[in-house]
Amino acid sequence: MPYQATWAKTPEKLNKTELLKLEKDGLDIIEDIYRYAKTGYESIPEDDKSLFKWAGIYEQRPKDGHFMMRVRIPSGRLNSDQARALAGIARDYGRDLVDITTRQAVQFHWLRVEQFPDIFDRLAKVDLSSFEACGDCPRTIVGNPLAGIDPHELFDTTPYVKQLSDTFLLNRDFSNLPRKYKISISASIYNSAHAEINDLAFTPAVKVIDGQEVAGFHVWVGGGLSAKPYLAKQLDIFVVPERVVDVAVAVTSIFRDYGYREKRHNARLKYLVADWGPEKFQEKLVELTGELPSRGEDKIIGWNAGYFTGVHQQKQPGLSYVGLCVPVGRLSGTELEELARLADVYGDGSLRTCNTQNIVIANIPNEKVEALLQEKLLERITPYPKHFTAFAVSCTGTEFCNLALVETKERMRWLAEYLDQEIELDEPIRLHMVGCPNSCGQRQIADIGLQGSLVKTGDGMKEAFDIYIGGTLGPNARFNEKLSGRILADDLPRVLVALIGFFKETKERGESFLQFVQRVGTAAFQEQLDAVLAQLADAR
Repeated sequence: MPYQATWAKTPEKLNKTELLKLEKDGLDIIEDIYRYAKTGYESIPEDDKSLFKWAGIYEQRPKDGHFMMRVRIPSGRLNSDQARALAGIARDYGRDLVDITTRQAVQFHWLRVEQFPDIFDRLAKVDLSSFEACGDCPRTIVGNPLAGIDPHELFDTTPYVKQLSDTFLLNRDFSNLPRKYKISISASIYNSAHAEINDLAFTPAVKVIDGQEVAGFHVWVGGGLSAKPYLAKQLDIFVVPERVVDVAVAVTSIFRDYGYREKRHNARLKYLVADWGPEKFQEKLVELTGELPSRGEDKIIGWNAGYFTGVHQQKQPGLSYVGLCVPVGRLSGTELEELARLADVYGDGSLRTCNTQNIVIANIPNEKVEALLQEKLLERITPYPKHFTAFAVSCTGTEFCNLALVETKERMRWLAEYLDQEIELDEPIRLHMVGCPNSCGQRQIADIGLQGSLVKTGDGMKEAFDIYIGGTLGPNARFNEKLSGRILADDLPRVLVALIGFFKETKERGESFLQFVQRVGTAAFQEQLDAVLAQLADAR
């Protein structure tokens, strides 16, 4: 029986987008796109352009008839045939450009509406889809990219990711949520799926039930970033793997039926959880699922931030995976096709995309690893990147994004290379750059987060950045804190050299950047920033 859109009874309390969705379900746009492919860009009404998100499509900047498309890669699992199909789309339609996102998806640019039917068909032939990669619906399921091969996982989450993806994809019971909705699931003890910043997350846990220790999940709700970030709250329940879908459907139903639809900026699940509290939310959840066991023992012991570069042993004897750094997540379709070839020649065709915008080749017999490392492609997309390049993340920025205020992708790539030339460190520093407060580049969880803005100067408006320090997930999760003083984009290299130099010269042996920030406090960094900004002002 279809759900009842109870919010439709009070249309005066709904925002413009909600009224549009009552008239037309977002999934209806998919068939319309086939028609617009024949009639052309100029024939698309503005309201329908806003619904293109449900097909995984946005207009790119500038709005001149070109589109961005996101393709769902649940838990980052790709095979070589799928990679070749993606590479072919990029080469034939997307100017040979591929971006890996911070949710393990693949993103194309420069697409035109006339090309979408063929693109949809190519994706379907290899069991991929762009549908609901965006929109007010459950988006790509994020997971452990090493699922099934990870020595540090309680069990393989691959079947549960597939069940969740299959349950929600093109399901009209959940295609009209109040806003976007993000799920993560992982059994890694190192929280590789970033549980605390998702609307719904499943993390590894064990519990003794009827005298037997059972491996399953704990459940988190209400996480999210953007302008008002919230860390997810853990509920007092334990979920056996077989009930993951039941719990996910119940949480999603609560968001659909009780989530806020009056103001668009207040429509994420995090606001409902913050208002209700986890106890009330759990009461409502149990009404839908029936009784669930109470929380067991958390098995997360740390956070690897989703990084897997280098050569590592799998849990399968005799096999390794090789984690490759894709600088700021950008590669060509030609390079992706070559990765598919390498995955076939040296492994079994398995590739994995990471939420750090990197990629993994899996299931490589140990005796083949050395030959793989000699391949030409691995000179750029390398398992042994330089320090800052290895840990640099960036959103799309003004190159393609209509929301961004500043250019980010090329700037972050160049800045990381510059820092690699200027500073030698024995401890990693995670740098994340975003072009606006929406935080697609997840700057809140970075060691150093850079958020773009515009400032008025005597020479007109210029690009600038705010600096945030000390973010982390996992045990003792916290968002990074803002330093006072907006930095002109041209001054970023000197400012970062000064701040990172302060860390390098003052830190204790083996001390990480996060530990250093926690020890000395943000005030110490503020003093350093004030000093370098004063020097820059004097030089002008």
